Amino acid sequence: MYFIVVAVNIGIFAMLALSLNIIIGYAGQSAMGHAAFFGIGAYTAALMTSTMGINFWFTLPAAFIITGIIGAFLGLISIRLKDDFLAITTIGINFVVVAIFQYSPIFGASLGMTVEKPLLFGMKMTAPIYLTLIVVLIVLTCMFINKMNKSWFGLALASIRNDEMAASSFGIDVNKYKVLTFTLGTAIAGLTGAVYAHYMSFIYSSDFAFVVSISIISMVVVGGVGTIKGPIFGAILLGVAPELFRFMSDYRMIVYGGLLVLMMRFQPQGLLGDNSIIMRNINKIFSNKSVKKGGGADAGNA
Repeated sequence: MYFIVVAVNIGIFAMLALSLNIIIGYAGQSAMGHAAFFGIGAYTAALMTSTMGINFWFTLPAAFIITGIIGAFLGLISIRLKDDFLAITTIGINFVVVAIFQYSPIFGASLGMTVEKPLLFGMKMTAPIYLTLIVVLIVLTCMFINKMNKSWFGLALASIRNDEMAASSFGIDVNKYKVLTFTLGTAIAGLTGAVYAHYMSFIYSSDFAFVVSISIISMVVVGGVGTIKGPIFGAILLGVAPELFRFMSDYRMIVYGGLLVLMMRFQPQGLLGDNSIIMRNINKIFSNKSVKKGGGADAGNA
């Protein structure tokens, strides 16, 4: 059971890393307060279940839509802000959202909020069921991102990430794609928050603090920005590490911060980025194997 619980936590952060990667990896926007939208989705689902008596399965799309709408407003803000200014603004949004959770009685204020465990076929959902659910959501998210990358939408995001002015000169509506990107990324984070709230059965404002945003960013950067495999690998790596190094739990954020600095300085592509050292060596190994096979076939034909 312990390993299943750890796997569920890793899966939740893998979803968050994938959602943030849509914003910072594919659109190149500086979003530093992603945990705020994680929290908005969690509290939305918690209120709907505990206060309104709405079924858990209906809270998932509701959290997705409501968080996406709020994320769209952030997208509108991003139109006028760039780089450091946008990053600082998103950090501020994270602190404001956490303060609202902390001091508003409707959200349980400083006491937190209890969330009832949902039922499936008349029985309370257990950790293995949540693990199955989160794996299905990860697969669906990866399929969506893969489809997105191969579409005109993905090509537009790539051009915006490389040069906004050049993309605009080619007729791409930069503002529209920025808003869509923030909407999608935050909506997926909200959906993840809905799953998290019911899985934990109790949520508190500190669960969505800025340090959580740093953890999510670390997973994306360490794994590989702008890839599908990178955020998942980063979530697994940084999800397992605290379990292996519990004696360093008090210094976790120092380690995460140090990793960010080292990765940005020496390996900005991440460990599994498209042009990272690991991927270059893997590609080299496979290319050498294919050359050897080709050489052997040519020799046989001769």
